[in-house]
Amino acid sequence: MSVADESGGRAQQLRAKVQEIEEAAERAADPEKRQRLKEEARRLKEQSRQQGSRGSENIDPI
Repeated sequence: MSVADESGGRAQQLRAKVQEIEEAAERAADPEKRQRLKEEARRLKEQSRQQGSRGSENIDPI
């Protein structure tokens, strides 16, 4: 498996986790817990975006 494949796979895993956390936030009755989950999802989205960017940098254009 190439570095790009690994990075892309990691980014995909992060996106799935973000979706899971966002759904949990929607179900959370406690406003503080909802806010914590939303913040965690936001951080993971950013991390996923960065992972995706790094993965594309490793792809040889030839």
